[in-house]
Amino acid sequence: MDEMKLSQDRQEVLARIDEYEKKGWFDKDVENDPPAPELLPEKVDYLCKKLSSKIARNIANRTADKFYLKLIKKDVLVIDAINGQENLDALKNGAIITCNHFSAYDNYVVFHGIRKALPKKYLYKVIREGNYTNFPGLYGFFFRHCNTLPLSSNRRTMVNFMSAVNTLLTRGECILIYPEQGMWWNYRKPRPFKIGGFKMAYRANVPVLPTFITLEHDKERVDEHGYPVQHYTLHIMPAIYPNTELGEKAGSEELRDKAFAACKAKYEEVYGVPLTYTTEEGGEQA
Repeated sequence: MDEMKLSQDRQEVLARIDEYEKKGWFDKDVENDPPAPELLPEKVDYLCKKLSSKIARNIANRTADKFYLKLIKKDVLVIDAINGQENLDALKNGAIITCNHFSAYDNYVVFHGIRKALPKKYLYKVIREGNYTNFPGLYGFFFRHCNTLPLSSNRRTMVNFMSAVNTLLTRGECILIYPEQGMWWNYRKPRPFKIGGFKMAYRANVPVLPTFITLEHDKERVDEHGYPVQHYTLHIMPAIYPNTELGEKAGSEELRDKAFAACKAKYEEVYGVPLTYTTEEGGEQA
């Protein structure tokens, strides 16, 4: 790949990824996003109780499905394979699903791969505050209405968030989380996992289903940034079940560590290299 053909914006993002990996800042945002307005409790209907929320959800989900299927048909979004579908039985009574976060498309790749196994109609997605409060256009509409569960810097909103997550999981819904936190564009390695989503699974006593998407460069085509179009393969690993004898702290850590180990092993198997980081001495370690 000739880096000079990359857009300036993407060159800057890739440079920040290199810098942050060296410093061990694995959860830090690399995109140059504007400050996000605070999400207040009255601005989000997590459980879609209002009629207006239900109508917007139906429109958004239908529109998003048509939008992404059109991208697949045009070979803009390329999904080469979905492996491990035999592990989807774990979703039948609700689950937390984890995925690496490297693209605006990755949540649809997961949905596309598991949709027939979802016990309910929808896949819920935990998203960052700014995507909900600050994103314009069609993607902003999707972020606000496609069964998203936005995080918030507001404590009262987060109380509602946690209550909604527990309600959804206990009624058998499936929730996608990104335990790495921020999106690192086209970054192939699994990054260290945060504990929050695994606490959600432990408290609701539902399994964690780890997924990992691997990427391969298209040898002929580049995207709008001048970067090779990516071919995606979704790997669905065996579910991990909470050990209720451990207690919340140890039990959540076990879920996290086993999920990360599964992704690490898949990374090393597919790419044929050990997982290592460029983190310098004195930086934060994974």
